[in-house]
Amino acid sequence: MSQKSFAALIFALALAGSAAAQNVALVNGKPVPKSRVDTLMLQASRGGQPPATPELEQRVREEVVLREIFAQEAEKRGIAAGAEYRSQMELARQTILIRELFADYQKKNPVSEADAKAEYDKFKTQATGTEYRARHILVEKEDEAKALLKQLTAGAKFDELAKKHSTDKGSGANGGDLDFAKPESYVPEFSQAMIALKKGATTAAPVKSQFGWHIIKLEDTREAQFPPFDEVKPQVVQRLAQQKLQQYQDDLRKKAKTDYKFGGQ
Repeated sequence: MSQKSFAALIFALALAGSAAAQNVALVNGKPVPKSRVDTLMLQASRGGQPPATPELEQRVREEVVLREIFAQEAEKRGIAAGAEYRSQMELARQTILIRELFADYQKKNPVSEADAKAEYDKFKTQATGTEYRARHILVEKEDEAKALLKQLTAGAKFDELAKKHSTDKGSGANGGDLDFAKPESYVPEFSQAMIALKKGATTAAPVKSQFGWHIIKLEDTREAQFPPFDEVKPQVVQRLAQQKLQQYQDDLRKKAKTDYKFGGQ
């Protein structure tokens, strides 16, 4: 073999080795590119899956090879020529395009620190005011509520009566404790009676609402609490990003020339 032929052979072998490194396997002579593994791993990370591990990558490799085996069989059976297949492929193509369009938009239009802080400040302003920590016992009938009030006057403990008698099982299990909340969190009849109480006082008469009859005790009050910006920043950014994306979608729909009438138009 001449030196020139030998060099050509070495070059060809090097190319083959390089190509093989880019493939996961050969299935019936057809290479399965590693790029498919990379794509599935990326999709897994986008879907909130745990960080990549050797075990996860191995499972994905096996999935890619199995897909090629099954896809080749489908091709052999002529399924790809069917109308149903073509229809589904068009929907899949649109789904991928739309997903990448929205991902590209969000990448190029991130939520700024200033916008996130402004949104936080807006909610913080709305959250100012007094919060009330109350307990209550909820029963169906007024006579039952009056009887419980008599027991409280005689020295019975509020939390014990709430656990035993309250039909509000959520708070009843905690002795009727509703934790701190703003008055507007409750129905008007309840909140009006609650804010009229002094700390430690209990309503002198049962309070009727759409849920039944309440006995209310005011435990404490405080200025409304609001978490620091850094603690809620991820949620604020996510909310604003969704709003921006929704606005982008709405703008595209309005600009499109179509004879179709969407609902609400």
